[in-house]
Amino acid sequence: MASANLTWKILGLLLGAALLAWMLYPSPSRPELTIATVNNADMILMQQLSKEFEKQSGVKLHWVVLGENVLRQRLTIDISTGSNTFDVITIGSYEAPLWAERGWLVPVDDLGADYGYDDIFKVIRQGLSYQGKLYAAPFYGESSFTYYRKDLFEKAGLAMPSEPHYEQIRQFAQRLHDPEHGVYGICLRGEPGWGQNMGYISTLVHTFGGRWMDLDWKPQLTTPAWNEAVSFYVDLLRNYGPPGAITNGYNENRALFANGNCAMWVDATSAASYFLDPSQSRVATTTGFAKAPIAKVPNGAAWVWSWALAIPASSPRSALAKQFIKWATSRSYIARVGERFGWVWVPPGSRQSTYDNPQYQRAAPFAPLVLDAILHADYTKPSALPVPYVGIQYVGIPEFQAIGTEVGQEISAALAGRVTVEQALALAQADAERAMQGRQLK
Repeated sequence: MASANLTWKILGLLLGAALLAWMLYPSPSRPELTIATVNNADMILMQQLSKEFEKQSGVKLHWVVLGENVLRQRLTIDISTGSNTFDVITIGSYEAPLWAERGWLVPVDDLGADYGYDDIFKVIRQGLSYQGKLYAAPFYGESSFTYYRKDLFEKAGLAMPSEPHYEQIRQFAQRLHDPEHGVYGICLRGEPGWGQNMGYISTLVHTFGGRWMDLDWKPQLTTPAWNEAVSFYVDLLRNYGPPGAITNGYNENRALFANGNCAMWVDATSAASYFLDPSQSRVATTTGFAKAPIAKVPNGAAWVWSWALAIPASSPRSALAKQFIKWATSRSYIARVGERFGWVWVPPGSRQSTYDNPQYQRAAPFAPLVLDAILHADYTKPSALPVPYVGIQYVGIPEFQAIGTEVGQEISAALAGRVTVEQALALAQADAERAMQGRQLK
């Protein structure tokens, strides 16, 4: 009996020690990742589906979802200061090579043989790479084209060409502008920002025969091509656009078109699936698609872009982050979106297998046009004139983030009528020259 009592006392002491050790040194908590992303439809779907990743992996995800301009500002500050606030960030074709060059990103070219790197469109891979290494995995890719209301065109006896010219767009906008009935001839980005109004205006300048800079890196914002392109833009929106156009970015214009308020909209191809969903769009059966308009030259008339997932070099959880990125940008993820939400909603523009899929072909009548636009948008030759930069709706240099933002604000002021186009471009030229002084002196 004494032996038994001793045994129980020893067990009690051991259990007490174990309890004390558990209290003082708890078991490792559930691993976590913090993800920063943009507030567009595809990313919101990813957030909804991410519960499946959490269940499979045991990783807890924390989401920070921001507007495009705010996201870029926040991420630029965080990554340039070496903060480890985020483990996965949503960046684009502009940031990926520049941030990789500075050592701010972890390569993502080691996600496994089953990831299917060769399935990703070459132009998308190249835009997210630096020195042959991929530094951001494309969640989706896009170009730009023309959306239009087929019912309004038919009623007015108009026919949208498969490849319209901007003078035709102006004439269509004039004919279809009917503000008394809540229909505006055209909607375009007016919110200032290098990724907002300047994303569109850059394509306009390029197709009007202009360029951001000459071969000596001298800004060209007071040239006739810039004046003609920006004057066209201001005139078009002032006469045939919605009220308050200077506050309308991508999301606002997408909502206006889906509500039936725009006869036309020239913008990202990635919005197409949204307009064909009758639960979210009043124009699901009447939306038509055409190529991006051309003014004088085809160079740069349509952009090419990718929203992609990357890992800051400051993150201590890069291995877990790669697991999530592989899950969110894989062929199996695309198939899961198709199964759960419908094939029209799968992330577009990144993989050839998506466009080879008969289910996607049936669900997305715009798919051939999108594919053609992405594959033929040459970001290495954005202008008919020689340029020292790459990028169509951006200039692939660090200085452009500040330049594009400042120029966007000057052009927004012209759109609002606070200054003339000539005055706005003179101010924009001065802004750009100041920002480029350091590069020109090198």
